[in-house]
Amino acid sequence: MTTLHLEQLVERYFAAVDSKDLSAVLSFFTPDATFTIATYQSTFKGRDSEIAGMFERLFARYDKILHLNFDHFPCAPNKISSRFEVQNAKIGSPTIYKNNCNFFKLQGNHFHDVYVYMSGDNALA
Repeated sequence: MTTLHLEQLVERYFAAVDSKDLSAVLSFFTPDATFTIATYQSTFKGRDSEIAGMFERLFARYDKILHLNFDHFPCAPNKISSRFEVQNAKIGSPTIYKNNCNFFKLQGNHFHDVYVYMSGDNALA
């Protein structure tokens, strides 16, 4: 995968997260993917089980999810890290602003290993 394709893949993934489209989000992962929130030593294994549950909880917790202002650091053909800003909001509560960095390792065109470093509370618990 080219560096441009890696960057576009990550931004399409976050657009699916922001629109809270669970099936679209899960389509970016291999069936045996691992998703680790390194900041909190939490690991979720399996696209259709633990990773799906993690995203279901995230989508239920926040009314608004937004990822923006990306800085990508691709390592073609199968790795990319991305630094970005996050805005999460619940109705009637102030918006939560974060700065995160994700490290993605691909298998084919899908994420196989994801490592997340986030500021603030663990929004993915």
